[in-house]
Amino acid sequence: MISFLYESIRYGITLLFGATGEIVTEKSGHLNLGVPGVMCLGGLGGCVGVSICASITGTENISAILLIIFALVFAFIFAGIAGLIYCFLTVSLRSNQNITGLALTYFGFGITKFFIPETTLYSAVSSKIRGFIPYSGLGGFGELFLSYGFYAYLAVIIALAASMFLKRSRVGLHLRAVGENPATADSAGLNVTKYKYITTIIGCGIAGLGGMYYMLDYCSGQSLGETVATVEALGWLSVALVIFVLWKPNLAILGAFLFSIFSLLSSVVKTVPTAILNMFPYLITINVLIITSIFGSKSVQPPASLGLNYFREER
Repeated sequence: MISFLYESIRYGITLLFGATGEIVTEKSGHLNLGVPGVMCLGGLGGCVGVSICASITGTENISAILLIIFALVFAFIFAGIAGLIYCFLTVSLRSNQNITGLALTYFGFGITKFFIPETTLYSAVSSKIRGFIPYSGLGGFGELFLSYGFYAYLAVIIALAASMFLKRSRVGLHLRAVGENPATADSAGLNVTKYKYITTIIGCGIAGLGGMYYMLDYCSGQSLGETVATVEALGWLSVALVIFVLWKPNLAILGAFLFSIFSLLSSVVKTVPTAILNMFPYLITINVLIITSIFGSKSVQPPASLGLNYFREER
């Protein structure tokens, strides 16, 4: 049981990165269905960062700290560029958000699938990335809470920080105002375009870290060409997770753990078909949508302008 829970937490970190990034993006009023492609590009960026780091310092005595930093920075940059493209099309050119997001998904998946390198370098450095934080035993408690790599704890920190930012900060209040009613926010003097651009780029950058984590940490840098399809699938699951946790980043921590349990349950439960178990997260999300639509208050509803482009001239 301890081993299963441990694997569930590790698997859920990818979902946590993706869901947190999408929540931040959707709070600005943009429904980015390009998250799967963004996560793929984040994985590609992480691999590029590791390759650059190895070429600078050499592979023999390469530093774990530098590996973590280079992978993180390049994953964020690659995913952030995807977010910039999405913003340019949907904010500046006012193209349809749903179509643009789907196009971004296929673009990110295709680019990553084509350019992702197959080399033993990533599997060689993965152990350094995962083992950067020392683990000193403490039995089952230590295995469940203290035996993960740096990126796992970073995902939790980012989710908690995003929750505090959206609830308690002045900028977070402005961001939620932009997502609820951009015309009113514009009338109050807020730069709606600036908020949408910055928020979407940061949100995509956070989501991209999920793809990087899955490839270099969870999968130990092995068979990267095959993992791209899995990253895309986890991207769609992250979008569903956003709805399940009612657009609250702090709840995404528990939601990601629950979704990952259902995703890995087929390895433990042999009497139920895998396809049925894999349907559970989506079925739960549908039920949450129905319940919140009928009985939910405004606090558990999506941003009012989600998916709607803002035309300043129509104010």
